[in-house]
Amino acid sequence: MGETDFELADKTEVVERDGSTSPTAPAGPRRFKKDEAILARFGKRQQLRRGFGLLPVIGLTSTLMITWEVITATLLNGLENGGPAGLIYGYLFVWVGATLQACVMGEMASMIPLAGGPFNWVAILSPPWCKKFLSYLAGWLTVITWQALVAGTAYVSGTLIQGLLILNYPDYGYQRWHGTMLFYSALAFALFVNTYLGRLLPRIESCMLFFHVLGFFGILIPLIYLAPHRPASEVFGNFLNTGDFKTSGLSFFVGLVTAMDAFPGLDAADHIAEEIQNAPMVIPLSMGISTTLNGTLGFAMLIALMFCMPADISNTLDSDTYYPFITIYQYAVGSSAGATAMASIIIVTQFFATVGIVATASRMLWAFAREGGLPGSKYIAKVNQRTYLPLYAIGTTAIINILLALINIGSAVGFGAFISLIVASYYSSFILAASVMLNKRLKTPDADIPWGPFKLGKFGVPVTILAIMYSVLGAFFSMWPTQMNPTWETMNYCVFVFGGVLIFSMLFWLVYGRKHYTGPVLEIRD
Repeated sequence: MGETDFELADKTEVVERDGSTSPTAPAGPRRFKKDEAILARFGKRQQLRRGFGLLPVIGLTSTLMITWEVITATLLNGLENGGPAGLIYGYLFVWVGATLQACVMGEMASMIPLAGGPFNWVAILSPPWCKKFLSYLAGWLTVITWQALVAGTAYVSGTLIQGLLILNYPDYGYQRWHGTMLFYSALAFALFVNTYLGRLLPRIESCMLFFHVLGFFGILIPLIYLAPHRPASEVFGNFLNTGDFKTSGLSFFVGLVTAMDAFPGLDAADHIAEEIQNAPMVIPLSMGISTTLNGTLGFAMLIALMFCMPADISNTLDSDTYYPFITIYQYAVGSSAGATAMASIIIVTQFFATVGIVATASRMLWAFAREGGLPGSKYIAKVNQRTYLPLYAIGTTAIINILLALINIGSAVGFGAFISLIVASYYSSFILAASVMLNKRLKTPDADIPWGPFKLGKFGVPVTILAIMYSVLGAFFSMWPTQMNPTWETMNYCVFVFGGVLIFSMLFWLVYGRKHYTGPVLEIRD
């Protein structure tokens, strides 16, 4: 254990990347001194305001993941490959895998509560000979994950509104550019909250947590009370393989992406670590509570949807609204007005999920720029001294997604290829971080590792191995097409885009990264 790993205490001087000094942020309340000391331990200074307690952090993570809403909105692939039974059993499998991931990430976040998340963990836990390159790679994978999450959530927000227009106005002409404009409205709302109302974000996230839970009951109760129920045998025993894969088992694994899409974002709390009070304790606790709460709500809603859908599943799969759940709602309550009211709850949660995702994505971008890992890092890493917000990183996130949304106008397939990166890049960054954690655990005496308040103990090795195995499986099947012999429109281009992103990051490493990226930059020195 050397100073570059953990022993960076008692630092007093703030040093910028160009070697000049600047004053530290104003001292916070006494109760934050411990958090600031932890940052100093890793050579970092307090730049953001610590306004998040446990409840707001749970609110941010839960309303960002919006598991029951996402599992509702993304039923199509799981119904095609797996059917009702495959969706249910696949959800349980993914929920267990996500819980394993949360345990491993919670342990690392408790030990290293820095806003960079996986790339900070990799930089500090990796062997010295490879830490620079591996942390750089983890940084790019995590940045891509969160930018894709912004794009995907804003896109669903917009196209859900289009789905309701189709439901209520049969003459409405569906246009992709309409979806892009609605995408921009969701993004503009997120920007307004993250900038003008930035100081109120913790309170807003706490309020949205209650709406997230109340909205669940607002949909579940009328759904199960008004809809005819299918026999249990058709729910728990009905597997489908409409993708014509060679075996139902293969179809089941391809359909897992529906459930996997409902759990990315577990590490959101760590990306706002430097805005959380008592971060080493709160982050793993919020991860565990959010995974349990969202997993429970998501499973209950999935069961209800499977019992309440029309007997002829093909009618649900071929919904004119492009979202099968809207057809289920209409069938359940017997009116378009009722279905619109229920679907509007999900649209509201999607808009507020965009708020949380923009906040998290911008902090991740800021943290990576702070280490010099991005073009224009000098500017992206700036923090506004009046609001203590990373406004340049928030603006950069907005610009990236404004440009990405234009792809949808030209090609929905091309845009879908980018947002399909969510699972692949998220799981890949986790695999990288968990692998170096496993290596550290196996090669370093337990007493020499400065564990945080949350520690897996003797369960650490098996839990980490199982989490890595699950993540490799998930990343692999997230790149599969939804049917055999896919056409140009039905092909899953994730593998090509993911490969292209890796090639770009490697080229950028050779041209820029290996010369300018040094891993953790010490902002505080003796």
